[in-house]
Amino acid sequence: MSKIEELAHAVEIGKAKLVPGLVQEALDEGNAPIDILNKGMIDAMAIVGDKFKKNEIFVPEMLIAAKAMKKGVEVLKPHLAGDNSAKIGKMAMGTVSGDLHDIGKNLVIMMIESTGYEVVDLGIDVPVERFMEAASDPEITLIGVSALLTTTMPAMQETVAALNKHPRRSEFKVIVGGAPITPAFAEEIGADAYSDDAASAAETAKALAKK
Repeated sequence: MSKIEELAHAVEIGKAKLVPGLVQEALDEGNAPIDILNKGMIDAMAIVGDKFKKNEIFVPEMLIAAKAMKKGVEVLKPHLAGDNSAKIGKMAMGTVSGDLHDIGKNLVIMMIESTGYEVVDLGIDVPVERFMEAASDPEITLIGVSALLTTTMPAMQETVAALNKHPRRSEFKVIVGGAPITPAFAEEIGADAYSDDAASAAETAKALAKK
C-alpha cells in the first residue's frame, strides 16, 4: 500500500493522530502535493460522504473524518501555497440572523473545504449586511446561507433577496440549507441551489464550481 493509500484510509476512518505524519511521509516519498490532497484526502472524504448518504455512517464519524483531513491539510498547506489548481473557488458561509446553530454549518464547511474550496466562516446570527459585505469580495464564487429554525426562514428569504440585488450577483452562486428548508422554498426565494446535508452540499458546491 502506498503512503497516499495509507493516508486515504486513515482519513476515511478518522485517525487524526496518524494523518499529519502520513502526509509528511507521502511528501518525503516525492508525491506531488496536489496528488496527496486529491487522492489521499479529497477522494477519501468523497467516500465518507457517500457512506453518510447511504446511512452506513453518521454525523459523528463524518466529523471525525473531516477533522482528520483538516490535520492533514495543515501539513500540506505550505506545499500548496503556490498551487492555485488546488483551490476550486472561495465560499462564504453563515447562519442567518436570529439563528444560533453552528454544528450543521461547521460540518458543511468542513465537507466543502474537503472538495478544494477556501471557506470564510461568517459565523452564526449573521446580519444581511455581513453577507452583502462578504459577497463584495471579488474572489467569492459561492455563498452558503443556513437556517436551522422555522422562525428564521424569513431571515433567509431576506438575505437571499438582498444577495440577488448585489452588483456581483452574476459572479457568485447562492446555496441554502438547514432542517426546515425545502427545494421548493429555495427556488421560491431565488437561491441557485439547495442541499439537505453536508455530503450533498459538498457535491453541489463542486458541481457549481464547474459551471
